[in-house]
Amino acid sequence: MIPRVSLYTFVDAAYLHGRPPKAIAQALCDGGSDLIQLRAKGLPESQVRAMAEEIQPITRAAGVALVINDYPDIAVDVGAEYCHLGQEDFFESGKTQIQELAASAKGVRFGLSTHAPDQAQRAIAAGPNYIAIGPVFPTGTKPSARPVTLEYVRWAGIHVTLPWFAIGGITLENLPEVVEAGATRICVVSAILNAPDITQACQMFKNRLASAIGSP
Repeated sequence: MIPRVSLYTFVDAAYLHGRPPKAIAQALCDGGSDLIQLRAKGLPESQVRAMAEEIQPITRAAGVALVINDYPDIAVDVGAEYCHLGQEDFFESGKTQIQELAASAKGVRFGLSTHAPDQAQRAIAAGPNYIAIGPVFPTGTKPSARPVTLEYVRWAGIHVTLPWFAIGGITLENLPEVVEAGATRICVVSAILNAPDITQACQMFKNRLASAIGSP
């Protein structure tokens, strides 16, 4: 599944602006998203679970894999295909291998965030299905995070063979730079969720990315 994925999008609670999560999920699916993450930082686990239960039937019907951020148990319970964890959620909790997570034995696949080459190497050794490389540019999604710049993207393009996604501040305007640096898969949050038409924004990113990387 991952090798064919190019556009990874989000139902992010910080960007709902009063819109129902399931409506956002449907618009993302309609726009051609390949992978959709539910990200709800700061919300109670019960609320995250309720959102996941709303979204999962939509992504499943569209044939789009669902990623639950931070909560492996919710991923198992709702039948999500993936769970994504940050450095602090995985390594700082004492884990070193994905197989140590109970959810992995129940069929959930995992992605890990990385912000530097040493973190990428450690993450890859842990055995995830993919890693994220970023934030490439400054982003309002994580305003306190220091941008890793295109240098880290270039490093990943040379050294990382596992599927990886560039993330953080990626827009239609800077997408060519990200692809030129070596990315073939991208995560987009605010540039899609803040667009007037989410479905159209997804389609534009998908088309521009395909054109930039030379996909048929």
